[in-house]
This record gives sequence, structure tokens and C-alpha cells, in this order.
Amino acid sequence: MLSWPPLLAAKDAPMLVERPAAARPALLDTFGRRVDYLRVSVTDRCNYRCTYCLGEHPVFVPKREVLSLDELDRLCSAFVRCGVRRLRLTGGEPLTRRNIVALVRSLSRHLSSGATAGGLDEITMTTNGSLLARFAGELAEAGLRRINVSLDTLDAETFARVTRGGDLASVLGGIEVARVAGLTVKLNTVVQAGVNDRAIADLVGYAHRRGMDLSLIETMPVGAVAGDRAGGFVPLDHVRAALEQRFTLVDLPERSGGPARYVRVVETGGRIGFITPMSHGFCADCNRVRVTCTGKLVLCLGRSGAVDLRAALRSSEGDDALVTAIHDAVARKPQSHSFALDQLGRPAIARGMNATGG
Repeated sequence: MLSWPPLLAAKDAPMLVERPAAARPALLDTFGRRVDYLRVSVTDRCNYRCTYCLGEHPVFVPKREVLSLDELDRLCSAFVRCGVRRLRLTGGEPLTRRNIVALVRSLSRHLSSGATAGGLDEITMTTNGSLLARFAGELAEAGLRRINVSLDTLDAETFARVTRGGDLASVLGGIEVARVAGLTVKLNTVVQAGVNDRAIADLVGYAHRRGMDLSLIETMPVGAVAGDRAGGFVPLDHVRAALEQRFTLVDLPERSGGPARYVRVVETGGRIGFITPMSHGFCADCNRVRVTCTGKLVLCLGRSGAVDLRAALRSSEGDDALVTAIHDAVARKPQSHSFALDQLGRPAIARGMNATGG
């Protein structure tokens, strides 16, 4: 039996029995896709109000409905038992969740180390970077090795406008602290017409000079926002064409476990990833599911349905009921998302990315 780490101990929490990796059945959907990548939102709260993600005055779920750290640990551990190899902690802004480092430290027991065959290949995190300077060293010590930072511009005024008050200097400083701490950093950029579409080359230079990958992302019709998301949409084919006026881009076969298609920039030696949910679907080999901070399993980012795992999580039957519920739910994963360009003027999915997790 596994004894819970002291910082996460819950008096009456059911014990999760760890089983050898060979005993874990594959987590497959009905289309034969192996689900081995889990993204977990630890909170729907964020200290930024990005124009394409949150409304200016968002309504967050009551704190009593948010899973405790112990429940998040048990839920993630159950997915590891089901064969998940990659775990990403997201939000909202995950670093605003109290004791988030303790959760990372606890989950790191599942990592493979030396001759030890753990269940996880890696634990990663997506953050807006505003609190990285404070937490990067602790996260690295706790077992985190890689982090994605959302960064849409290197212009301080544009950054403050997009984030509704964010401080660019604190994010750039946090990135440097993370790199010094030994974390591998990748940048995520949502490309928007009239905001940053003409400054992507600057982001490429900034990232590649520091040995960081840069992933470009198309705007998606997820969550209700006040801005003109349709008017801001830019197909990444157009961005690539513009970059090719300045750089030599070579397509790469490698993947990072997510939806990005990568190219190598000959002049810098660095990589750019293109994530194109609107212009070029990538559902055929989808290997991921998401869990909200309230315990709902989102089988597809582009579908509104979700499966509530809280009853199984809190069942007196322990982890067996939870594992069964996970397998039953993943069997219902849809073949593809339902995004369409004409949905950008209104949210196709009412559930915001802060609730779903990036």
C-alpha cells in the first residue's frame, strides 16, 4: 500500500495500490488510439485576463467544488495506472494554486529514474510565467523538468493590453530564472491579426537565442470573450509563408507528444511548432485527454461533453472504481473535434480554456 506524502495526507483518503507497469492495460478509445497524455487543470483561476481567453470579469467555480490536492494526486495516479506516460499541470494559472510544488513533488514518485521503471516519462506545466521567478527553483527540485510559458509578444505595451495589466518584465525575468534552475522552457504564442502577427520573427529570434522551442497556435472558439476573435484569426499557413521570406524552414518528423508539427529554422538551428486546430485538423492521432479542476474528464477540447469522475474518485470502492470509470469514459472519446471557422464569432464551446486546461 502507498502511504501519502505528508503535505498531501488526507485523514480518510483511500489508498492507491501501485501496480507494476506491465500490469497496466492500455487506455484505448474505440478508434484504436492509445491515450497516454493527460492534462490536468489544478485551478480555473488566473492572475491575467487575456483577451482571447477570459472575459474582463470572469466567474470562477466556487472553491468548494475544486478538487483537493490529495484528490488531484489520486486522480493523476489512477491515470498513470491506466498507462498515461505524460502529465501536464495547467490552469488557469497553476502557480496560483496553493502548495502546487507539493503536488509536483508527490507526483514525481511516478517518474522513471535510472534502473527504476516508473509510470511517467515526464511531468510538465503550462504557465503564464508571471510567478516563475518565485517558483522555478522549487519546481525543478520537486521533479519538474520542462515548462511551457505563454508569451504572445515582446512589446510591453501590447503585452499589458492583451493580458489586461500583465507585466512583461516579470515574465521574461521568470523565464531566465527557470532556465538557470535547469528547466527546459518552450514558448507558446497565440497568433492574432493586428496584435502580434507581424512580430513572430522577433519571438523566433528571442526563443532560439536561448535554446527554446516556439509553438504558434491558432485562435480557437473556446470560451466566451469580449474581443473580436473572428477578426483576429490568422491561419498559420500565412504565418509560415511570411517566416519563409526571412528564414529557411525544414519540416521535421519528430513530435513532442502534442499536436504541434515542427520545422527546423536553418539560420538559427531552433524549432518552431505549428498548432492548427482550425486550418488543419490533427485528430487522427490524438493521444490526450483533459481533466478540469472539478474532476470532469474532457475527452475532446472541441466538444462540449465531459464525464464527471468525482463520484468514482470519492467512491468507497477506492481506486478500482476510478480506473474502471476512466477506461469506460475514454472508450467514448470522439473521433474528431467540431471546430469550424464560422464559429469564431461566437464560442463553439462555452467552457473556457481556464477551466479545461491548456
